[in-house]
Amino acid sequence: MIETKIFDNSNKPSNTQKEEIIDFLFKNLEEYGDPKNDIRKAIDYSLKEFESFGGYTLILRNDENILGAVVINKTGMGGYIPENILVYIATHQNYRGQGLGKKIMNEVIQNTKGDIALHVEASNPARFLYEKVGFTNPYLEMRLKK
Repeated sequence: MIETKIFDNSNKPSNTQKEEIIDFLFKNLEEYGDPKNDIRKAIDYSLKEFESFGGYTLILRNDENILGAVVINKTGMGGYIPENILVYIATHQNYRGQGLGKKIMNEVIQNTKGDIALHVEASNPARFLYEKVGFTNPYLEMRLKK
């Protein structure tokens, strides 16, 4: 049986649960991931562990494993910039191709108020899932790194 859990400012994970989610994302994001400390910051932002707009972290799990995880951060904006950004999403390497990505994306869409933005590398095969559930690519993102 697959269970959905949402953690936010009013329902925070234990430190053990948080570390399990960080480890899961670090391992399963593979080449599209970030260092654990960056993942931790995004989760802490979603939980309002410091001054932030908040958001939530959602996991799918069976009895033994996390099967999928998503981190949503609120932007504090609206209209010209979406109210939310999907910072991280991953499914367990051993359970891919079983519809978990679509299930978790539908959970996110259902549980998020306002528009959602995400960044995806053009070579990432998950891009096709995002397009299937309604995400579009109307802009080219450009960044100046200092």
